Amino acid sequence: MRSHLLNDTTAEQYRRSVTEGVERVAARIATTDRPFTGVTVDALAPRIDGIDLDRPLHDTAAVLDELEDVYLRDAVYFHHPRYLAHLNCPVVIPAVLGEAVLSAVNSSLDTWDQSAGGTLIERKLIDWTTARIGLGPAADGVFTSGGTQSNLQALLLAREEAKTENLADLRVFASEVSHFSVKKSAKLLGLGPDAVVSVPVDHDKRMQTVALARELERCAKDGLVPMAVVATGGTTDFGSIDPLPEIAGLCEQYGVWMHVDAAYGCGLLASLKYRNRIDGIERADSVTVDYHKSFFQPVSSSAVLVRDAATLRHATYHAEYLNPRRMVQERIPNQVDKSLQTTRRFDALKLWMTLRVMGADGIGELFDEVCDLAAEGWKLLAADPRFDVVVEPSLSTLVFRHIPAAVTDPAEIDRANLYARKALFASGDAVVAGTKVAGRHYLKFTLLNPETTTADIAAVLDLIAGHAEQYLGDSLDRAS
Repeated sequence: MRSHLLNDTTAEQYRRSVTEGVERVAARIATTDRPFTGVTVDALAPRIDGIDLDRPLHDTAAVLDELEDVYLRDAVYFHHPRYLAHLNCPVVIPAVLGEAVLSAVNSSLDTWDQSAGGTLIERKLIDWTTARIGLGPAADGVFTSGGTQSNLQALLLAREEAKTENLADLRVFASEVSHFSVKKSAKLLGLGPDAVVSVPVDHDKRMQTVALARELERCAKDGLVPMAVVATGGTTDFGSIDPLPEIAGLCEQYGVWMHVDAAYGCGLLASLKYRNRIDGIERADSVTVDYHKSFFQPVSSSAVLVRDAATLRHATYHAEYLNPRRMVQERIPNQVDKSLQTTRRFDALKLWMTLRVMGADGIGELFDEVCDLAAEGWKLLAADPRFDVVVEPSLSTLVFRHIPAAVTDPAEIDRANLYARKALFASGDAVVAGTKVAGRHYLKFTLLNPETTTADIAAVLDLIAGHAEQYLGDSLDRAS
């Protein structure tokens, strides 16, 4: 079995095996004509359940044939221009190359003696990102597994900086359309059930600063401790960007930690056209960025950044076998000193390869394209009497629903839209997401593929309308 270990004697076997795998994936991507096959759980599960993992095939080609049957053929392909659902982006080739390199070398980014240059590359990318944000010379950060972990760590730092022993008194303020990880983090951090205060949003789904001011004032009058305000730089449902400068002013006035969840909107940091949409982010105490959303990186690639590097001490623990305290005096850089994780992949390499091949402007051009596409899509929806569109996009998300001409019952319209989404997914012709607005069911396009065109959007809208009308027609037939 030693023949399967990657080392100097098996380098050629490694090259052949990986090449064969890459060729299979490349062939699949080149011939995929829709984002999904429409396979059902009931159809796919028996194929996987029937595989005996205690009886290996002992042949790479045979395993790849099997993988074709249980995964590659029926995978959901984000690179397809009619994948319009969640915050999943097509990935750039330099980042995929970086993924191959980091997996083979298998550095762990917790300590210097496990990563060496990897440590310095990650630190350089953190410095690059904090400079793009404008956090100042004392800024720092660390790569994470994703926005949820980044938000958790940021709120951990905010909790410790609040300097109160009574966790039940702490309050976190976030808009009513902020990411669910804010409430999840509060629970994980031991805060009370009323810890997260939901702040109303305006018509454009942006936090109302008047309401925030009112809640901060109420918090002070009640003798509670305002721990953090979480402003969102691109909400998951609407791509809305909270009024960051005004929120920053209130945070400074009340002495509250300001966190900006820019997991989605961080692509604006590289934008050549729309960077001003995220102005005010430079005044944050901490920021979440997800490169695997709007920097076109493979999952996972994320980071949490802080204005003051000293605050990262709240995540620092020393173990004699790993990162003893003497290493600080010896100026040995250990990233585990800043991270909630110990063993950690060298995900930073993917962004490094991307910047070195494409440059930041190349990333920004791609993100600008999808923002432009969303603006065109909004015009299509706003002019189409078959649909109701919620807000004009700030990033690349469109939330809408089909409104049948002959139906007025909101519950029936809900059911028609739910059916249309399900039927579209089952057909494999396109994949769209869904959400609720004011208690009603809506559909959602998350546009992160520059290859998607307005013609694609128009075609998918026609498919949605067709499925919804078919449901309503069948419903009428059943009722008569």
